[in-house]
Amino acid sequence: MTGARYGAPLADWQGKASCAARPLFYAPAVTTADQHHRPILALVIRLGAAFVLSVMLVLVKLASESGVHLAEILFWRQLPSVPMIGLWLAMTGGLARLRTARIGKHGLRALYGLVGMALNFGAVTLLPLAEATTINFTTAIWAVILSALILRERVGPWRWAAVMLGFVGVLIITRPGDGHIPLLGALVGLGAAFMIALISIQVRDLARTDEPLSIVFWFSAFSIPVLGLAMPFVGAAHSPYQWGLLAGLAGFGLLGQLLLTAALRYGAVASVIVMDYSALMWATVFGWAVFDLLPPASTWIGAPLIVGAGLIIAWREHTLGKPPQSRAVAAQEPNP
Repeated sequence: MTGARYGAPLADWQGKASCAARPLFYAPAVTTADQHHRPILALVIRLGAAFVLSVMLVLVKLASESGVHLAEILFWRQLPSVPMIGLWLAMTGGLARLRTARIGKHGLRALYGLVGMALNFGAVTLLPLAEATTINFTTAIWAVILSALILRERVGPWRWAAVMLGFVGVLIITRPGDGHIPLLGALVGLGAAFMIALISIQVRDLARTDEPLSIVFWFSAFSIPVLGLAMPFVGAAHSPYQWGLLAGLAGFGLLGQLLLTAALRYGAVASVIVMDYSALMWATVFGWAVFDLLPPASTWIGAPLIVGAGLIIAWREHTLGKPPQSRAVAAQEPNP
């Protein structure tokens, strides 16, 4: 799942080694020429990220249906990030990249991130995949509202019209009162999108001083102990099938995060984020192939309105000369 996030361009990171000498998943704020060096590859990688993260959400839904508690799913999703990132940086001599002078801000980001991830995974367990994915696209709409309320940004008629268009799409999909979509599921999905938009503001602020890789690392480092406190109460013995689901969602989640970051090494942010909407296609395919569910007509009508609202917002940001989101924000996993 995904959503648009907004912010000013991220300042150049420390270290000026050539891109050719850097590993695939090194994604600094490089020059404009470098950003457009291999745009097709960037689009392909971002499409791959959307696919990988869609697979992760399928595994989340299957794990929940098999009886694994949501808190335990969150714990295993987060656990590999710290050792894997730490090991890779230790092997490449880059541990200094994790240094930060804003540890308190990272702690607050982790708190919001945990709430957002819990809501996002919760929406997946409560709703069909296509509907959960579509509602998650309202992140772009919430980002406009928060930009006006928190950042005091002037929002023009185009973006306010997009906000209204997006919420009309939500009403069409959810059809309040007819019971097609559980009210709780819809509210949880909207809450997840709201939290992702709020987190994007935090990440934009952190990106002024810290690398995306550092932001991802500290999010996991803070959230794992918190989730670990719940494990004695929610942890349980699992079948090989359940362990396979947990290992798969952890692996696909980490791979998706790395692919999100890698796409930004080869392409401009404004170009690659459009590929995130391909997640709706995968959600529809997986919903039919794995769960034998196809979206009703209301979803086919409402989804283009929400996607269109997000594209209008991105277009207006581009027209106004404001990048739709910073590189660091765009490198964040759509499920915070």
